[in-house]
Amino acid sequence: MITVVGIGADGWAGLGDAAREAITAANTVIGSERQLALIPRAGDAKRAWPSPIDPLLDELCNGWDGSVCVLASGDPMLHGIGATLARRLGPEHLAVHTHASACALACARLGWPEADVELVSAVARPPEVVVPLLQPGRRIVAYADASQIAGVLCVRGFGPSRLVVLEQLGGPGERVTDVTADTWHGRDVDPLHTVAIECRTSPDALVLSRHPGAPDAAYDSDGQLTKWPIRAVTLAALRPSPGERLWDVGAGSGSIGIEWLRAEPRAHAIAIERRQDRAERIGANALRLGVPSLQVVRGAAPAALVGLPRPDVVFVGGGLGEAGLLEACVATGARVVANAVTLEGEQALYTARRAHGGTLLRLDYSHAEPLGSLEAWRPQRTIVHWSSQ
Repeated sequence: MITVVGIGADGWAGLGDAAREAITAANTVIGSERQLALIPRAGDAKRAWPSPIDPLLDELCNGWDGSVCVLASGDPMLHGIGATLARRLGPEHLAVHTHASACALACARLGWPEADVELVSAVARPPEVVVPLLQPGRRIVAYADASQIAGVLCVRGFGPSRLVVLEQLGGPGERVTDVTADTWHGRDVDPLHTVAIECRTSPDALVLSRHPGAPDAAYDSDGQLTKWPIRAVTLAALRPSPGERLWDVGAGSGSIGIEWLRAEPRAHAIAIERRQDRAERIGANALRLGVPSLQVVRGAAPAALVGLPRPDVVFVGGGLGEAGLLEACVATGARVVANAVTLEGEQALYTARRAHGGTLLRLDYSHAEPLGSLEAWRPQRTIVHWSSQ
């Protein structure tokens, strides 16, 4: 059994009796240098996390000789080491003593109802992870570097957003700075800080919803892009769900995998693209639109699919003419969704429907465009859409 104790900037004084007893009784106490300095234990009982922490984490999870207590910042089960240990060991092997989280303390200082606030962590992740949450009026608490978050907000037209930086929350050195993102200008700040954001836009901001169908202009593309009306229909068929993994085969500009992850942050996605320039473009689009977790695999399918983690859902947006591609996707046992624009691609989908069932849709749509001094409909290419389930 491993004991996990949440500790805040108020240190030993902020702990309950049970948490103090757990720390005192342990043979070894593990934590960051900052956390270990807050507890009155002899030096030989303390062990600081190395960087990276993986070797010591593996040691903990593979069996530990003697009792051990792990210190966590704030609430151990909220983006903390407690959640990591629970995933590795199972909750039955942990005893967790909670503490008020930095998110809870920030909301208390600002008078924000926690239920109305989005929490995001950029710890060990790019600050762009905040991007999918950026809509006017939204309140966000971010575990992130204040200057990096301010930069992301300004680049995306959210410079007028209220930016509250809360340092050493709950401790004697607590300080709150309330400014806007565009006036932050890289101020000095204690390493232990949390950022609260109240989103406001400048006139040139590109405001995106988390729902599928982002404007085509949101993507850098060489033309290999599923257009937004078809993308919205496709994502509805893909049905993003927590924990599910998507293969986006023939990913082009990456829009399907990106919007899958924007719609469901706890899902996973792999974009498979044969061309190097497009693979690089997918990675850049994913970072800019706030889903850096999108994995990009360069290679030609179906060969590039060998050895990848098993998918729950597969989307085929290109390469339907490749021999064996659709069959390889169906053979994974995943739900398969595919779009075709060519006659050859249509034939492949008709054949797949006859062999495996599912539904076929024929999608025709038009844009209104100028015709002299008037307007007329310009038909777009017909799309044939197959969903296996």
